[in-house]
Amino acid sequence: MIFSGMNKTKKRTGGQKVAIVFYVLAALFLLYCAGVIASKAAGTKFFLVWILAAAVCAALGFGLQRGLWERLPDSVKGTVLAVFCAALACFLFVEGLIVSGFFAEGSGELPYIVVLGAQMKENGPSVVLAKRLDCAASYLKENPDTLCVLSGGKGSNEPVSEAEGMYAYLVKKGVDPKRLILEDQSRNTVQNLSNSRKLIPQDVAKIGVVTSNFHVFRGVRLARANGFPEAEGIAAPSGVYFLPNNMLREFFGVMKDWLFGNM
Repeated sequence: MIFSGMNKTKKRTGGQKVAIVFYVLAALFLLYCAGVIASKAAGTKFFLVWILAAAVCAALGFGLQRGLWERLPDSVKGTVLAVFCAALACFLFVEGLIVSGFFAEGSGELPYIVVLGAQMKENGPSVVLAKRLDCAASYLKENPDTLCVLSGGKGSNEPVSEAEGMYAYLVKKGVDPKRLILEDQSRNTVQNLSNSRKLIPQDVAKIGVVTSNFHVFRGVRLARANGFPEAEGIAAPSGVYFLPNNMLREFFGVMKDWLFGNM
């Protein structure tokens, strides 16, 4: 009886410690979300997922603190832990694939590159899009025979189509307008590549996909699935602060495209 009581006390103490970890995570997630909101630079509402993550962590912490976990049958605990481990393994695997595209540079003298759009603001391209365009401008300068497709339609919160905004930005940076082809109807990455395929001669199989480093893996796989079997990535840098948000969002993007057979 004494040993049984001691074991229960140890388990309860261990649960209390783990509960504190979950509470700390909840606080960090909320602070991160607040920082993203304060920056006013987010192009989507995805950052709200951090509030959900904080709520889940707080709930888990509360459950552990109250000893609810210990009251569950061993079979239920085993199932929960198995599902958690499988989900974590899947997440880490996909994130590893995403990271694999971070430093893609692409071959020289590609006949075409496609710049994937991102949010246009009233005062010009968003930070993410500007970095993609700067990367494209550098490539076009080094490869004077390469043509460039600018792909992106107009969202409800954008003053002009992403393609039009990208065109103006690159021309201002000195890129010859004759080298730029506008695709202004797409609403997502799949459409970016399928619509761009229609604007590029069918015998061209090798192109460069210019996009943010965290987006390269998916962008290249989608390009290969949409008629560019030899597509290569050209990675543009992305802001460090937004990287956790972008990496988490990209995980769901990859999973969605796999499930829908786009990749």
